[in-house]
Amino acid sequence: MLLLISLGACVAQQIPQDSAQPSLTESSLGDEDWIALFNGRDLTGWIPKIRGNELGEDPEGTFRIEDGLLTVGYENYQNFDERFGHLFYEDSFSDYQLLIEYRFIGTQLIGGPDWAFKNSGVMFHAQDPNSMLRAQDFPVSLELQLLGGNGTDARPTANLCTPGTEVEMAGIKVQAHCTNSTSETFHGDEWVTVELTVQADTGVSHLVNGKKVLEYEHLTVGGGSVDGFDDAMKLDGQLLTHGYIALQSESHPIQFRRVLIRRLNGT
Repeated sequence: MLLLISLGACVAQQIPQDSAQPSLTESSLGDEDWIALFNGRDLTGWIPKIRGNELGEDPEGTFRIEDGLLTVGYENYQNFDERFGHLFYEDSFSDYQLLIEYRFIGTQLIGGPDWAFKNSGVMFHAQDPNSMLRAQDFPVSLELQLLGGNGTDARPTANLCTPGTEVEMAGIKVQAHCTNSTSETFHGDEWVTVELTVQADTGVSHLVNGKKVLEYEHLTVGGGSVDGFDDAMKLDGQLLTHGYIALQSESHPIQFRRVLIRRLNGT
């Protein structure tokens, strides 16, 4: 069942004192419609799907809680071997605002793809995890891509990637698999706040630390960049009106200290 927590409880939940700086949203989250999807204690309400394993199996302990933070780590891996993972929330959503606070930590696992350095993501409008096949790499979904900098090059965050999906911008279908946002680059291990506003299949906007950095519309199933799926789960042209939320594991450690959602129009 979906765990409903008032904002008062959400703001009061533990935030470790070693965090780089206070949450940018502490003073702005004044609406009791927010729901905390992550309780700061355990993974209640979440279920892992890691490539090569059945739903619910996480033998290496990829997803866990450390000091009140939802942590994605690879200490028990020998190498990555394309074992892309996703931690799904148990409920699906259609119209909503989603707020995530994250930071990259540590070093990338040996064998991870070069492009996965300080690379993770939040999948949304994703297929039901029960419909994913054992060898499937990514769910059919949209991705709020999270990137960190390498200390030198520009590398914006809150980008869009489209595994098995398509969108339009200004009425034109986007051909690229990933589209960069206009955000700044975050080179260190600072906490970054990203937000999504999702309106069924009609429109999505991305914000970073309160600033809009990307928007698009007309969400549909289609395109490539996803392998090992059941053909019945990818009906090209179908409107993408709702789906599940999942946090990625792509070989670079990452931590989340908040995962909040606010339903719009009751959906």
